[in-house]
Order: sequence, then structure tokens, then C-alpha cells
Amino acid sequence: MNRKRLLRTIGPGLAIAATGVGAGDLMAAMLAGAEFGAVLLWVVVVGAALKFCLNEGVARWQLATGTTLLEGWNRHLGRPFSVLFLLYLVVWSFIVAAGLMSACGVAAHAVVPGLGIRFWGIIHSLVALALVAAGRYGLFERLMKVLVGLMVMTLVASVLIVDVDWGAALRGLLLPLLPAGSAATVLGLMGGVGGSVTLLAYGYWIRERGWTGRDRISEVRLDLGVGYLLTGIFGMAMLLLAAAVLGGRGAGMPEGSAGLVALGEAIRSAVATGTAGGAGRAAGLVFLIGVWAAVATSTLGVWQGVPYLFGDFLAVLRRETADTVSTTGLPYRAYLLYLALPPMVLLFIDRPVWVIRLYTMTSGLFMPFLAGSLLWLTTRRRLVGSLTVGRLAAAGLVAALCLFVALGVRQLLG
Repeated sequence: MNRKRLLRTIGPGLAIAATGVGAGDLMAAMLAGAEFGAVLLWVVVVGAALKFCLNEGVARWQLATGTTLLEGWNRHLGRPFSVLFLLYLVVWSFIVAAGLMSACGVAAHAVVPGLGIRFWGIIHSLVALALVAAGRYGLFERLMKVLVGLMVMTLVASVLIVDVDWGAALRGLLLPLLPAGSAATVLGLMGGVGGSVTLLAYGYWIRERGWTGRDRISEVRLDLGVGYLLTGIFGMAMLLLAAAVLGGRGAGMPEGSAGLVALGEAIRSAVATGTAGGAGRAAGLVFLIGVWAAVATSTLGVWQGVPYLFGDFLAVLRRETADTVSTTGLPYRAYLLYLALPPMVLLFIDRPVWVIRLYTMTSGLFMPFLAGSLLWLTTRRRLVGSLTVGRLAAAGLVAALCLFVALGVRQLLG
């Protein structure tokens, strides 16, 4: 395949992989690098591979059956499940939207500190709302490609600026070692590359591309492969940066997005040592722009992709089917407004404890359910025919199921 055809093919995979890389995932990579150095680089690769398997399963089901995974769940699990998932989606969307606004506010404030964090968070939500409401899918995909390119290039440039131990990096990539006390870190790092509920948006984005039918599976694999390759590189770059400039100081770092800003300051200080101060400031700024691009892609991807789920579920509950969910229809537009506006209230008040607990309990169950349901549905020849998963893909789904069961148990107990 020549380069022009490759560039025309990839798109939805870049968008879905980048949408799943939020501030929490960046923090997981940062803390892993700060505490264990480059030893856990291989974990980022495995995590990206497992998310590839899950997304490929979502697309496999849709290409084989002509129905979305949500339609498949409703048909094979029943309407009560659809109602429960809709309730979960509403809670998940509210908490995640507020978190994305906050992360965008922190990142933008770090780059342009003249304006407040809340102001920046609200501006990012409104800009994403306007872009999604006014533009078509093609505009969204082009914007995501630009932002993905920016986030990867800035993080790779930051790695090249700081003093990385490349021998240790190579060993960490090729030798799967588990340092003492690293089990919890490995679980969080492996589960953090590439999203959760947002994985379902991929089915709607490939429909927008016109990818239907079994013969499109090779394009899907190429598209997802490039997407998760780039986000895997981004995650490894974050881990290497933390290993190079923090080196054992992870325990003292602030939580959440503020920790990423602190890493930017550490990069600035590390580069400034022995050089002109301007070089240090530039290095810190390059890193922070990459962090901003990462959280901005997550926000834009959630605002554009999640309303499809709401519109599809309403159609399923009404026993309707459609080739696409209209982005100009009332269900899509109403849910877009729900994502962009009401969660702003959490920027000004502490999040209610009961909402956090409900979100924690339900989110700990979703990813194991997604992996388990894909394993069950895509291994049945009577349902997917020639696209029945092979042994390698089935092994990937089993591994993903085991990982997310462990993560879910840990999250629920925590």
C-alpha cells in the first residue's frame, strides 16, 4: 500500500485510540516511569495490543452482522440490559465530561496561564460543542489527525531533548520484567491505553466512512493498528520522560492533571541545568502542548462519539434499526448538549460522594463485560460466520478479560 492510500485509509482508528488517552492514562504512565524507570515499557505495548483486540472485536461484530454491538447486546441479552446500560451511560458521561473539562482547563492554563482553569475548561467544552454541532464527521476526523500528530511529535521531541537511558529503554521494551511491588502499577498502566466506553464509538465512525461488509476487516485492522501504534508510542514517551527527569520522585507528585504540569516543570528544570534558561522553558512548553493535545483529543472524541451511543440505544429501545445515527437528529444533539453543559457545575463544587461511588462501581464492571461479551459473540460461527475469531484473537480477548476483571476487582475494593 502506498503512502497516499495509507493516509486516506487511516482515520477512525487514530480518533478512537486518541480519544481513550486521557489525563488519568498519562498520570499512570508518568507514575510508572517515576517509580520503576523504563522497566515497564513493555506493559504499554501489551496494553495497546489488548485494546486493539477489543476494538477489532467491536468492528468484527458490526462488519459480520451489519448491526452495532449495542444492537447485538439488546438482541442477545435482552431489553433490561439495554436500560441498565443507558443509566450507566448517563452517569459515566456526566463524570467523564466534567473530568475532561477540568483536565483541559489545567493543561491550557499551564500553557497560557493568564486565564483561570475553570474558564479554560468551559471554553474547551463550548468549542468542542460548536465544532461537533457545526461540522460533519470528515471535519472531526481531520481535526483529530492534526491533534494526534501534535501530541505524538511533541512528546517524542521532549524525549529527545532530555537525557534518556536508551539501553534501559531497550531492555524495558524487550524484557518483560515485573519489579517487586509493581503489580498495581502494571494493572493500571496496561488498562489505561485507549479508553473504555469510547471504544464503542469506533463502530459509528467506520459507518460514517462507509466501511460495511466482511471484506472491510483488513482496512479496520490497518486503521486500528496505526492508531494504537501511535498512542503506544505516546504512552512510552510519557513513561520515558518521567523515568528520565523524576527518577523515584513519583510518590511526591500531585494527583491528576496537576501532576502532569509538575512533570512539565521538572522537564524544564532538567533541561535548564547546564543550558540557557530559555531552552528549559521551551522544553517544558513543548511537553505541556503535547499534554494539552492529548486531553483536547479526548474531549473532542467524547463529544463527537458518545452521542451516537445514546441515539442508537433510543432506536434499539423503540425497536428501530438504522444504518447510521443522524448527527443532526434530536437524540444526538440533545446528548451533545448534555455532555457539554450540565457537567460544568462540577467545576465549581466538590463532586457528590454518591455519584463518585456509583461511577466507580459501574465503571469497574464495564470493561470486563465488554471483553466477555465480545468473546462470547464473536466466537459463535452462527452469529458472525466467516469472521469468527481465530485462536490468536480469542487469546487476546481472554487476556483482556482477565486484565479487566483484575482491574475491576481492584477498583471495587479500593
